[in-house]
Amino acid sequence: MDGALAALYDRPDSADGSGPRSAGLGSSAPRVARWLGDIRTYFPTSVVQVMQRDAMDRLGLTQLLLEPEMLDAVEPDVHLVGTLLSLNRVMPETTKATARMVVEKVVRAVEERIAQHTRAAVTGALNRSARTSNPKLRDIDWNRTIRANLAHYLPEHRTVVPQRLVGYARRSQAVQRDVVLAIDQSGSMASSVVYASVFGAVLASMRALRTSLVVFDTAVVDLTDKLADPVDVLFGTQLGGGTDINRAIAYSQSLITRPTESMFVLISDLYEGGIRAEMLTRMAAMKDAGVQVVVLLALSDEGAPSFDRDNAAALAGLGIPAFACTPDKFPELLALSLERGDIGRWAQSL
Repeated sequence: MDGALAALYDRPDSADGSGPRSAGLGSSAPRVARWLGDIRTYFPTSVVQVMQRDAMDRLGLTQLLLEPEMLDAVEPDVHLVGTLLSLNRVMPETTKATARMVVEKVVRAVEERIAQHTRAAVTGALNRSARTSNPKLRDIDWNRTIRANLAHYLPEHRTVVPQRLVGYARRSQAVQRDVVLAIDQSGSMASSVVYASVFGAVLASMRALRTSLVVFDTAVVDLTDKLADPVDVLFGTQLGGGTDINRAIAYSQSLITRPTESMFVLISDLYEGGIRAEMLTRMAAMKDAGVQVVVLLALSDEGAPSFDRDNAAALAGLGIPAFACTPDKFPELLALSLERGDIGRWAQSL
């Protein structure tokens, strides 16, 4: 254990003062592969994943991931998937099959973690979204019922007499809502791209929703036809490059034909390389048309990222809060959005 840790973290300055040097790991593929096997033997998975990320950052081992035998030795996680996707354009064919297996393993684990909760939250929200004055007991909206009957308050009994019930109606239409996900694929958004792709695939599997997914940098790519398999979605992305949020919003607007029945989710750090004024105008227009607009600075487990605070403040001024969200909270956010709840207040509680 000490040797495995020392190989990565003991990096004394070189004698000639030229800077830090590796204390034993180096960049030899066989040596690194043995080290990866050692740390999987000695440490729990969560620690192994941290050490792998540190090795990529501290020792510059990213290029070694282009070798299939290296991929067989690593412990798959979301960060590794992001690194592999960033190498997609330079990855040799001999490596792509192994890389796809690694990505698929992570995707299936994420899907297992989020799918059931997401479907339950969204289905419940859609069922509650219509109101009725003759609800069944389980469908009574007690908060609205109390407010509707405050005139019938009896002080002597300290109670409200509910002369009119307000509740939820059950919907049966095949398509209830349109959801458009627009994902920034700049390098800093790698984890968000992974999670958003899996969520998109889960939502696309629900008949009550019509889900579209686009990814963007300076160009926009519609990956809706790949939503049956989030692995295909991920390999359709090209992490890195510039950002034109305005162009992505313009394309997303073209997908929205029923504004009051639509939800638009923009996942971006808001560093705009396009026309900022047009971006803000388009967002305001969507909101004014009745679209439920949500802006996520990140969809990951890592908290608030670096983001453009001026653009976030400008969106907040339009009544569109921008905030980071964890994957575990995203189903709750979806449900609240589909019910047209107060997103800003919910975000403040995170």
